[in-house]
Amino acid sequence: MSFSSWKADKAKTALIDEAQALADRLADAKPHFVESQAAAAWFWQAFHLADGQDLNSLSDWPPDARKRFVAGAVTRIAALRKAREYDSSDGLAIWMHTARALSEPQMLPAVRAIWQHVQNAPLNADSMAQDLIEDAGLTYVPGRRVPDGFGPDD
Repeated sequence: MSFSSWKADKAKTALIDEAQALADRLADAKPHFVESQAAAAWFWQAFHLADGQDLNSLSDWPPDARKRFVAGAVTRIAALRKAREYDSSDGLAIWMHTARALSEPQMLPAVRAIWQHVQNAPLNADSMAQDLIEDAGLTYVPGRRVPDGFGPDD
């Protein structure tokens, strides 16, 4: 194995581990934490939908568009974490992992687990998401939806 292959494998493993860590954190979290993560994820869906990007259909996006989304998300997540906006950054990270999993199938089990936790978030998550979305001047996107390809039967 060449050094570049080893380095690529190590990077892929790190991405898988990062997604699994989020899935594990959600599995072990108190209900209010899961609510805030779900609300933040739904906020980012509404945020991007306002720009004409339906994150629920990431699987239909061209690979280059998904790569651009991931690159932008990484930058925005870093800025949000620097500003100590952890819930918002984690909500966006859910979408980043979702986009990455479309090109790294080994991430699919972890990302499906993340979406299962988001879907099972306590009901306060819906009103929290609506508040976040309305506070940002966006249109509320009603209903819980798992992105295409990430449901339990996909």
